[in-house]
Amino acid sequence: MQAQISKGHQTLRLEDLSACCTSLSLAPTRRIVLLGKTGAGKSSVANTLFGESTFKMGHSPDSETSFCISKSKLINRRSITLVDTPGFFDTSGSEEDMKPNILQCIVECAPGPHAFIVVLKVEKFTDHEKSVIENMFQHFSEEVLRYAVILFTHGDQLLEEMKIEEFVSQSKCLADLVQKCGGRCHVIDNKYWNNEAKNEYRSNKFQVEQLLKTIDDVVMENKGGYYTNEILQAIETEIQKEAERIKQTSQTMSSEEARERAKSGVYKQHVAKFARIAGKGLLIAALLGGLEFAPLVPLAIKGVKMLACVSAAATVGKTALVAGGTVGLAAAVAGGVMGGITGNEAAKDAESPLEAVQRTYKLGIREMWGKASEGSD
Repeated sequence: MQAQISKGHQTLRLEDLSACCTSLSLAPTRRIVLLGKTGAGKSSVANTLFGESTFKMGHSPDSETSFCISKSKLINRRSITLVDTPGFFDTSGSEEDMKPNILQCIVECAPGPHAFIVVLKVEKFTDHEKSVIENMFQHFSEEVLRYAVILFTHGDQLLEEMKIEEFVSQSKCLADLVQKCGGRCHVIDNKYWNNEAKNEYRSNKFQVEQLLKTIDDVVMENKGGYYTNEILQAIETEIQKEAERIKQTSQTMSSEEARERAKSGVYKQHVAKFARIAGKGLLIAALLGGLEFAPLVPLAIKGVKMLACVSAAATVGKTALVAGGTVGLAAAVAGGVMGGITGNEAAKDAESPLEAVQRTYKLGIREMWGKASEGSD
C-alpha cells in the first residue's frame, strides 16, 4: 500500500515527495567567493543572499570577517556555497595573519569557484578606493575576470531614479573595472531595501534574483565550468583522497561530513608551508592566477628545496641575471628547482625571465605535485 498525502483535489505520494526533495538537494552546487576591502559589506551581502543572519558582522572599522567562512544553502532553487573572505586586498593589515585565511579560502572553494563577487560601496571614488581596486586587479588574471561580477552595496546612496550603470559611468576607473568584468554590475542595499519597495529596482528581493541570474549566465558562458588552476586542482585531489580515507574508517559517516573533515585536515597539513611563503601577494596569486610569480607557489607549497644553482641560473633565459631584478631572480630559482638540469633545459631558449619561469613550471609542476613533501626548508 502506498502512503499518500491529500490536499484538496491533489494527491501526492510520499515517494514522489521524497524524489522531489532529493532532486533539489542534488542540484549542482555553485561556489561563489566574496572579495572586497574591509567594510565593503561582504558579510552583509552574504546574509542578504541567504535571507538570514548566517555570517557574523562587526561594527568597527577593523575587519568584520577576521577569517574565511564558508556556508551553503538552497537559494531561489539554486544550491549555493558562499565563501566570505577578510579584506585580502587591504593595504593595511598583517601579512602573517592573512596567509592562513588565503589558504582557507583556497581549500573552501576547491576545485574552484563558479563566480567571484567583487563587493564595493556606492560612495565617492577616492584615491584610496582606486588603490584598493588597482591592488586587487593586479592579482586577477584574464581568466579570473571571466568569472567576476561587480556588486555595489549601500544602494540607498544612489540618487533618486538613478541606476547603478549611470553611477558607474561617472567614473572612468569604475567604468573600466566593470568593462573588464564583462559589464556585469549590480547593486544592493543590505539595510533599507529589505522592505517592499514602490520601485522594484530598489528591492533586495529583486536585486538578489538579478544577481543570481547573472551568475547563471556566467556559468553558461563558461559551459558549466568554474575557474580553476594547478593549485586548486591539487588541493581538491588531496581533499578527495583524505575524504575517501576518512570514509573507509567510518562507514556510517556521510560523504558531506567526510569532506568537511578532509578539508580541515588538508588545511592543517599545509598551513605551516604557506606561512613560509614570502608575501600574501604570492598566495593571492595562487588563488587568482595573477602576478608573475604564481608559478613558484606550488613548489613552495609542496616544500620543495628551491636552491638556486649559480651554474643553472646563469643560463636561465636570455635576461635572467638582470642586476637586482626580482623577476630575474625568480627565473633563476625556477631554473634551479629541478636540480639545475630540467629547469635549465626548459628555459634556455626563453626570451624573458617570466617565460623561463613559465616553461620550467609547466615542465616540472605535475611531477612535483606527485611527490611527497621531502623537505620543508
